[in-house]
Amino acid sequence: MLYILFAILIFGLLIGLHELGHFAAAKACGVRVNEFSIGMGPALFQKEKGETAYSLRLLPLGGYCAMEGEDEDSDDPRSLSRQSFWKQLLIFAAGAAMNFLTGFLILLCLYAGAAGFYNSEIVELNPDFPNAGPDGVMVGDEIYRINGERIYLRSDVATVLQYKSRGDSMEMVVLRGGEKLTRTLHMQTYTDANGQEYRAYGFSYGSVIEATPLLKLKYSWYNALDYVRLVRLSLQMLVTGAAGVKDLSGPVGIVSTISEMGQETEAKEGFAAALENVFFFGAMIAVNLAVMNLLPLPALDGGKILILIVDEIGMLLFRKKLPQKFETVVNAAGFAALMGLMLVVTFNDVAKLF
Repeated sequence: MLYILFAILIFGLLIGLHELGHFAAAKACGVRVNEFSIGMGPALFQKEKGETAYSLRLLPLGGYCAMEGEDEDSDDPRSLSRQSFWKQLLIFAAGAAMNFLTGFLILLCLYAGAAGFYNSEIVELNPDFPNAGPDGVMVGDEIYRINGERIYLRSDVATVLQYKSRGDSMEMVVLRGGEKLTRTLHMQTYTDANGQEYRAYGFSYGSVIEATPLLKLKYSWYNALDYVRLVRLSLQMLVTGAAGVKDLSGPVGIVSTISEMGQETEAKEGFAAALENVFFFGAMIAVNLAVMNLLPLPALDGGKILILIVDEIGMLLFRKKLPQKFETVVNAAGFAALMGLMLVVTFNDVAKLF
């Protein structure tokens, strides 16, 4: 139950921070904000301060920043629709930026006490490794790229091979003396100490380097970029059909995953390790929300940015903008479609629990 509460708090915090990003950008740009709400549904608490009503609502999974002229025409010179292109772009992107920054800062805090980090340096080659030597791979080479994907962290090697497998071969770029060298490797059959055969590429990687303050900052950034890549690779799998809607997880599935992960980790390694894993997962969700919100889909921030760009191009070429009613209808339809998808995903999540 404790980890379920943690998960709900994480969701509420991330959504609140997302809306706070929009709110802060709107205020900085002089846009009138009618209401700033944490949560959805009936209001539990509401207080007006200046021109803005601040609300706390019953359902913790949601929130909004209601700006003048966001969904309707307004003659108010401080309405959102009457602001410049760059101000509107900043306001629409601020929520995702706040989520990404939150994920990055969580990672930075988690890495603050780290003594060292694993890198992607090759530390050992199997005695039967066929590509050893100056024209192949050598101990001390740093894995820089695999199958076109940049390797930032030691864990990236396994992630990339899972998502971008090319069967029994891979193209690997290594750094040696500041030079990037491209190598093509093939899986081989090796024999372990017990005489059992196994298939592998035949090298081990990951040496430990001291965690200096600069390296902690660097690895926090790299980990945040890794979370962005995971979203991209997952979306690619959806588009190509390698994954389906049943593979998606919504709030119910994520809460369930956090709860199971926390309980399992606590049983094996203790509460502190479980809490650390929960925060890592929270950082991943924060970055995930940032990326997903910037997708060019109606009702999402990315969809609003797309319409904003189309409007700007229309004004430059034809001196006309899209009618406000058209934007409202598109966003309403997009919102309905997203809610429908969320219901399907939630139904699947609930079905997995039984």
